[in-house]
Amino acid sequence: MVLTYFDAFSIIETNMPFATSRWKVKAGVAALAVFTVLATVGCRQASDLDERPASPSPSPSAPESAIAGAGSTFVAPLMSAWISGYQQTHPKVVVNYTPVGSGAGIDQFKKGWLGFAASDAPLSDEQVKEISATIQVPATAGPVCIIYNLPNLNQPLRLSSQSLAGIYSGRIISWQDPDIARDNPGARLPKSAVIVVHRSDGSGTTNVLTTYLSKVDRDWSWKSGHGLSVTWPIGLGADGSKGVLSVVKQTTGTIGYLELNYAKENGVPVAAIRNRAGEFVAPTPETAAAAIEAFKEDLGKDVRAPIVDPPASATEAYPIAGFTFLLIPKDRPTRDEQMAVRDFVAYAISTGQDSAERLSYAKMPPSVQQKAQEVLAQLTVNGQPLK
Repeated sequence: MVLTYFDAFSIIETNMPFATSRWKVKAGVAALAVFTVLATVGCRQASDLDERPASPSPSPSAPESAIAGAGSTFVAPLMSAWISGYQQTHPKVVVNYTPVGSGAGIDQFKKGWLGFAASDAPLSDEQVKEISATIQVPATAGPVCIIYNLPNLNQPLRLSSQSLAGIYSGRIISWQDPDIARDNPGARLPKSAVIVVHRSDGSGTTNVLTTYLSKVDRDWSWKSGHGLSVTWPIGLGADGSKGVLSVVKQTTGTIGYLELNYAKENGVPVAAIRNRAGEFVAPTPETAAAAIEAFKEDLGKDVRAPIVDPPASATEAYPIAGFTFLLIPKDRPTRDEQMAVRDFVAYAISTGQDSAERLSYAKMPPSVQQKAQEVLAQLTVNGQPLK
């Protein structure tokens, strides 16, 4: 991505079409700040996402099995814990996971490079038809956090669905907009422009957020929709969670989105979001688990059911949460390889769940774990059940 100072100014000016000259001077300063930050962030070359993932490093004693996985950055910290825990009892199995984003992981999976891919957006029936038979195993869930840089705010930011959709659609361009002020009575909101930051790569985190926006805002649903990548009405694109974090941390007035673990690890504030019960709820493993519970009946029918914007009866549920799915070829010609992938995933969706809450993910309830095991049992070798 190449962004000039004039591009940055244009973006901010577009967000403030009726600004006075004084405001435009401030916008110019903000544009310079954004340009400076993005110059340091940079973007990964598209070719990087197409590179074959590195082979697992050889161990002193040759491994019996080597598994390559790639995809979701959202699940990366928990995936590392799963790999570490699994290899303590299976030292002859080497698992290598590369967090390149859900979109890039799916692309590598389609090329046959991976033992499994991780995606925060499940494949639709139509997408599955385009590739060889694939199973999709829910592995964990967690909240997508709204992060911000408002250093003089005297209380945690609170946002309703109306305010959040207004910000990302470009209808809200100032931090002192009446909708935001209504959400935050008594707060010292800055007299500055709202600078939106979003992922520029194919991202499952983007899918969760835009699925929520599509559900709560009809205009967003019609104009932008939801998916790993969407046409953003406004804002600055940054590559990966690391890029979004860098821009938001270094630029006052920005708003972006991250997975909870990464936000906590880097000390950025997260907003409380108003749910349909009218409660402003902070993103936590417990409030994400409450969202899962609210959709238990839907998940029993299809584990791909979204868990955003739970009903008003779920008073403690955080409204922007989603599952991570592990995509696995349903059939392989080699039994040992299929067995290795199955056993690792079986560990992740059972014993591995004990690591979830410690790392700011929601532990899947027993009913979802059971459903995941039923999906995993569909794996075959040369068309025959894997035993």
